[in-house]
Amino acid sequence: MLPVLVLFTAMLVWGVVAAAAQIQCVDAARAGARAAARSEPASAVLATAKQAAPRGARVRSVRDGDLVRVEVAAQALGPGRLASLLSVEVRSSASALAEDTVEVAP
Repeated sequence: MLPVLVLFTAMLVWGVVAAAAQIQCVDAARAGARAAARSEPASAVLATAKQAAPRGARVRSVRDGDLVRVEVAAQALGPGRLASLLSVEVRSSASALAEDTVEVAP
């Protein structure tokens, strides 16, 4: 019975770690999209997103017309020795309207 409880606890911890990595990806994508909407340089947008993202995350910024989109993806590793076998990719993207496209009403 004890090995089953240990395995169950390890899987619960892994689930919490994966959920935390997902939340970090959401926060990083939002921060990057806000920076891109303010027309900051691409290097600053990527640095802002990477600062909030989980370690080893991949960040991509794309401009599509009036919108800017930042995508963040990272690997959430599994518990212990099974880290590579039970890893799962978490990702998020956020879009924002570029401020340089907004017209001021007279």
